[in-house]
Amino acid sequence: MNGLVTFVLTLVLAAEAWVPRPPLGLDLYMPVPETNPLTREKVALGRRLFFDKRLSRDGTLACASCHGPERAFSDGRAVAPGINGAEGTRNAPALINRGYGRSFFWDGSADSLERQVLQPILNPIELGLTVPELERRTGMKVADVSAALASYVRTIRSGDSRFDRYAAGRTASLNALEKAGLEVFRGKGGCSACHFGSNFTDERFHNTGVAWRDGRLADEGRFAISDNPRDHGAFKTPTLREISRTAPYMHDGSLATLEDVVEFYSSGGRPNPNLDPEIRPRNLSEEEKRALIAFLKTLSGRVREGLR
Repeated sequence: MNGLVTFVLTLVLAAEAWVPRPPLGLDLYMPVPETNPLTREKVALGRRLFFDKRLSRDGTLACASCHGPERAFSDGRAVAPGINGAEGTRNAPALINRGYGRSFFWDGSADSLERQVLQPILNPIELGLTVPELERRTGMKVADVSAALASYVRTIRSGDSRFDRYAAGRTASLNALEKAGLEVFRGKGGCSACHFGSNFTDERFHNTGVAWRDGRLADEGRFAISDNPRDHGAFKTPTLREISRTAPYMHDGSLATLEDVVEFYSSGGRPNPNLDPEIRPRNLSEEEKRALIAFLKTLSGRVREGLR
């Protein structure tokens, strides 16, 4: 009898858990921690919290203020805004496909989505709440807020791009210029050294020289977390999915357009003592740059979120 009860309970729990199918182009099912299984109720709660301005001390900002659905869950600003008109020091990264990530933030300071979603809320410059105030405003334990928000973020997925259709065998999905750009991406441009796999990121940290200013690093990046000398000025490789919708670029939002980004890498980044060996002059022609940008735009597809 006990065995039958256990079997039935297992079936019930399995029916309640919800694992979204990956969109075209994402070749792996999303890893979900056993301690925070996805359920429709939890995702719906997380979505409500994501848009709730009560999660900021002055009631002016929500998670969605820096991660708007209309911009593929980015915000179009160079650096993230904070309460009382404050500004952060880094660009708000797009949240698409973060459920497939292994570390979070530009410096990898969070090792799970459950930890990531809380940091902006508790940061005194960003949303500025304390744990007791967060629990008072939501009527929930902080762990439950974290679990719900992380569950919702896991449902934010991008796929079904024209490149994905091309990779699936529909070769007419890309035109001649875009196909030429793909060749630059994989070859002379060296882009695929860091932007590979179905999510176009190696989930690692690289010094491209963006933070090097006037003979010094304006931001230590990953080094401030790892204390590893190799990480001076290194930042996480972002996904290239929806890249045409998530300007400006880099950890500080210092490159305004895709043209700026391609020019930056074509010229070899910004030399400094810790420059990644993959960053070197590529000397792309104007036609190769144009082709590469055309290809990058094919990585924008369909963004899904919540229960959709």
